[in-house]
Amino acid sequence: KAMCSSKLQTGLLVVGYFVYLLVGAAVFQALERTAEKQEKIAAAQMKEAFLQNFTHLTVAEMEQFMKNLTEAIQNGVYPVGNESQIEDSNWDFSNSFFFAGTVVSTIGYGTLRPKTAGGQIFCVFFALFGIPLNIVFLHRVGKMLSLLCKKLGKFLYEKGMRKKKIKFLTLLFFLATGILVFLCLPSLFFQITEGWSYSEGIYFAFITLSTIGFGDYVVGKQPGRNYFSYYRTLVAIWILFGLAWIALLFNL
Repeated sequence: KAMCSSKLQTGLLVVGYFVYLLVGAAVFQALERTAEKQEKIAAAQMKEAFLQNFTHLTVAEMEQFMKNLTEAIQNGVYPVGNESQIEDSNWDFSNSFFFAGTVVSTIGYGTLRPKTAGGQIFCVFFALFGIPLNIVFLHRVGKMLSLLCKKLGKFLYEKGMRKKKIKFLTLLFFLATGILVFLCLPSLFFQITEGWSYSEGIYFAFITLSTIGFGDYVVGKQPGRNYFSYYRTLVAIWILFGLAWIALLFNL
């Protein structure tokens, strides 16, 4: 009976956690999308004006243009290419979900961030409740993984192995499989999808899963590269399970 209620609790926690992220993503999208579109239109107009007058701009006007351009790029608006880019939103659902995940996991790359007053205030409350929820979620997933560990240990113990050796082997097993599943293979995947070198992939994976999150490398952000539609959602899920694996390592 205890087992059953614990399974139910885990199920509810997982569902609740993902619902929280999905609702958060939807709210961020609703709050930020329009403001971002206006910013993109403004950047496109600025570029247009520059292209018409660039032969006789004063130094001061040129400086102002550079300043505006830098600001646009820092805000994730790249005025490169044609009009179609205005339609591609940084706040589509996949991106918003990815953003919600990086907030609650405290990675915070800083490449995508709310710019409206509403989005910023919502972000404060979303993180305030989301971060503890994320910790509870990771702890629960870690616990489930450590039960697997115990089963493995029990199996080895019945085969007549010493306890110390079992502890060492289970730790080694989880370390090795984790490094393979969460660092080595994803880095290969990033190498193919992002065109990074393998060492850049490893660096990105580590900086992300350690929740440092510099934001110098971020997935799905390179202009002109074609990504499949749920790429960032998939990466968000990799991050969540990767964090659970790290939590388990600390547990062990």
